[in-house]
Amino acid sequence: MPPSYKTATIADLERTDGWSPIRRELGIEAFGVNAWTAPEAGGRLIAEHDEDSGHEELYVVVSGHATFSVNGEEIDAPAGTLVFVADPKAKRAALAVEPGTTVLVVGGKPGEAYRPLPWEVNADVIPLFEEGRFDEAKRLLVAALDEHAVDNGILLYNLACAEARLGERDAALDHLATAFAERDDLRKSAREDEDLASIRDDPRFDELAG
Repeated sequence: MPPSYKTATIADLERTDGWSPIRRELGIEAFGVNAWTAPEAGGRLIAEHDEDSGHEELYVVVSGHATFSVNGEEIDAPAGTLVFVADPKAKRAALAVEPGTTVLVVGGKPGEAYRPLPWEVNADVIPLFEEGRFDEAKRLLVAALDEHAVDNGILLYNLACAEARLGERDAALDHLATAFAERDDLRKSAREDEDLASIRDDPRFDELAG
C-alpha cells in the first residue's frame, strides 16, 4: 500500500537552477506546484511569460522579498504576499529584492483535469543539449511524449533537434512536421536553430519551414 503522505522541504528539492520541482518529486497529479529561489538580490525568480496553457496562477512569497510585474504594473511583495494572476494572457515576472527569496507557484486550468506541462521536461533537456548529451536528451523526450498526449509541439520540436544532432535526418524531419502541425510559430525558430543545421540543406526542410 502506498504511503498516505510525503514530506519534503523546498530547500531539499532545490536544483542548481533555483527550481524546486515539487509536483514532480512528490508525485502530485491534481495541480501544478513548484518553487523558485534566487540566491542573489536582483536575481530572476519568474521569467516574463504569459500562460498559453490557460492556467490561473497563484504566487506565494514564502521567504525574502520580491518585486512582481503583471502587465507592466509593479507589485512590492515581501514574505507572505499572495499574487494571484487569473488572466492567462497577462504578462508576469518576478525578481528577488533580497538574497534567498523563494516563491511558491500553484497553477491549473479552471474546469479541466491537470496535465503536466512540457516545460518541466525541457528544464532537464536544455542542459543536456548544452553539454552535447543528445542521446540522453532524446531518451527523455521520447519518454515524455507518452505523458504529454496533447500540447506536445515543443517536445516534438526538441526531439527533432536531438535527432538532427545525432544524424537521424528522416526521423528529425518527420517529428519536425508533426511539431509544426501543432505549433506553427515554431517554423520561424527552425530557420535559425543551430540544432537543425544538419538538415537545413534537405529540400524537405524548406517545404516544412516555408
